[in-house]
Amino acid sequence: MPYDIEPRLLRAFTAVAETLHFTRAAARLYVAQQALSRDIGRLERELGARLFVRTTRRVELTADGERLLPYARRALEAHDALTAAFTAGARPLLVDVGAPVSTGNQVLAEARRAAPDTELFARFQSGLTGAAAEVLAGRLDVSFGRVAGLEPAVLAGLGHRTVRYEPMSVLLPEDHPLAGRDAVPLGALEGETLYAAAGNAATAEWTDLAALLFAGRGIAIAPPLPPIQGAAEFTRVMRKLGCAVLGSVEFIAMPGFVSRPITDPVPLAPVSMVWRAGLRHPGLDALHGAVARLGAAGQWLARPPGSWLPERDAALAGG
Repeated sequence: MPYDIEPRLLRAFTAVAETLHFTRAAARLYVAQQALSRDIGRLERELGARLFVRTTRRVELTADGERLLPYARRALEAHDALTAAFTAGARPLLVDVGAPVSTGNQVLAEARRAAPDTELFARFQSGLTGAAAEVLAGRLDVSFGRVAGLEPAVLAGLGHRTVRYEPMSVLLPEDHPLAGRDAVPLGALEGETLYAAAGNAATAEWTDLAALLFAGRGIAIAPPLPPIQGAAEFTRVMRKLGCAVLGSVEFIAMPGFVSRPITDPVPLAPVSMVWRAGLRHPGLDALHGAVARLGAAGQWLARPPGSWLPERDAALAGG
């Protein structure tokens, strides 16, 4: 009983059935006539049925051949449709950029500019921890964020590439005592409480980075809040709480707040591009090209002397 007939054999049978001529069928398939005859013979053995009657002057379908032909055509149509659906570039690449103001969105824009015929669909997942699960599940293809905050089992299923070290910043209410400074030394934040997305499981990698930065420096992380959706709602909640926010050079503008770089040392937020292991798509190639160009032009991987970066992040980035 046949269970696993190769599409190649059905394609050979269909070509002969439609031309009723082995030479013309071989030419249609770009194979040698001898190879075509072998495939027909193998299919007949697997089915346990004779499919053609061959003489020196003509080829005819047997009753079993007539019965097989409509099934073979439907099977090949389904096989061709499946192949087309998963051919690289036949579907859009789903790219999570985190937020409209982000390194990921800059990479996406450059990739679209360089490869206008490749469809790249933007998604705005809040945080790499949440997005990585979507990538592994096949609901996203690419995302951006801090890979050192991911569980090892999750990271094992992803390809990743360090894109940028973003200098970190603090967003302060306009009436905050530190708001008048051009930059805020890390030591000046002692005794302060900063919002760092505690309570949002999807952004756990960011909260973890804040905890590493604040450890031993007398800086507290604001208590957990439910996940906040949208820039306007985020600004409203932070304004109501009067809370300073840990951010980076790529962060939304918040009316009523000022953004100041953190110095002494300059803390760095590493951003990597991640994708499902084994993924092949021209859109992914375009994103890699965009990372290379933008990184070189903006010196995205340059680390200021004496800057701060957790050891695990440095190790995953290769230095």
